[in-house]
Amino acid sequence: MTLTMVEIPEQKLYDGNRFPAVISPTPTPAPAAAAATPRLTETIQANKQYIQDQLRKSGAVLFRGFPVNTASDFNDVVEAFGYEENPYVGTAPRTKIVGRVFTANEAPPDVKIPFHHEMALYPEYPSKLLFFCEVEPVSGGETPIVLSHIVYERMKNKHPQFVQKLEDHGLIYTKIIGHHDDPSSAIGRGWKATFATEDKNIVEQRVSKEGFRLEWLEDGGVKTIKGPILGIKCDSSTGQRKTWFNSIVIAYTEWKGDARNDPEKVVTFGDGSPLAADIIYDCQKILEVESVAIPWRKGDVLLLDNLAVLHSRNPCTTPRRVLAALCK
Repeated sequence: MTLTMVEIPEQKLYDGNRFPAVISPTPTPAPAAAAATPRLTETIQANKQYIQDQLRKSGAVLFRGFPVNTASDFNDVVEAFGYEENPYVGTAPRTKIVGRVFTANEAPPDVKIPFHHEMALYPEYPSKLLFFCEVEPVSGGETPIVLSHIVYERMKNKHPQFVQKLEDHGLIYTKIIGHHDDPSSAIGRGWKATFATEDKNIVEQRVSKEGFRLEWLEDGGVKTIKGPILGIKCDSSTGQRKTWFNSIVIAYTEWKGDARNDPEKVVTFGDGSPLAADIIYDCQKILEVESVAIPWRKGDVLLLDNLAVLHSRNPCTTPRRVLAALCK
C-alpha cells in the first residue's frame, strides 16, 4: 500500500476515529528520493476498499500531497472512484469547467456560506462530494466540515422538544427565485439559470417531479414551496444513526441575504408553525463549535459523505479557486 494516515492539528477525535481522515503518499526513503510521487488516480484504484472504509468510519477523507494540479487532473480523480455523476440542481452560482467538474459556489469571497448538506431539499441528493483546491487562498476560504450525527446529538440534548417536533412534523421550505441572476447573492441564480430553461411549462414539470409546488410572481420571479419533508434522516451505513439532514440554518441566515426572502417565512415546521430564532442561532453555534476548518493547500482533494457531513465556506482573501464534483 502506498498510503500513509497522517495527523494534522485541526483534526478532531470522535469514537476513536480522526475527523477527517487524512491520507498522504508514503514517504520515500532518502536513497530513492527521486522516485515519482504516485498519482492519486492510481492510488484510488489500488486502494478503493481501504478508502471506502476510512470514509465510512470518519465521514470525510482529505488527500494531501498527491500531484493533482489542474481541473483535468481532478476530473480524472473523480472518475477513478467510479461513482455515478449526480447533476447539480439549485440556486447557487456555479460554472462547469471540464467533464464532471464545476466551480464551488461563486458567491463573493467576503460572503460566509453557512453549513448545509448538498441538495438536502431534493429527493435525489448526492451521496458523495469531492472538492479540489486548484488555487490556494491567500488567507481564509476554508471549507469547514462537521459531523451531522454529532449536531443531532447536541441539539437533542439541549433542545429536546424542538428536535422532537422536527422529527414529528418535518419542515416546509419556501424560496423566492428571481427572474434575473444576482451575482451578489450565494443563492443568486435566477429561475432560468436554476432550471436551465426559459420555458415555464418545463419548469413546472421539473419542480413537480422533485416534489415542489410553485407560484409565478408578478415581477417575473417564482415562489417554490417544498414540504413537509424530513429534517432528520437515518444513515444506514452507520447502523441507522440519526443525522441532522436539514437546511434550517442556511435558510434562516443565508436566504435572508437575498432581499426577496424573509427568514421567518422561508422555513417552518411541517405544520406551518414558526421556528424559534434563538434555537436556530444556537444550532449555528453548535455547528461552528463542532466543526473542523483545515486551511486549503494546492492539490488537496476532499471526499465527503454528504449524508454524514455538513460543509460550509469561510470568507477569504482572493485568489481562491476550489472546484467540486457531485456523485451518486
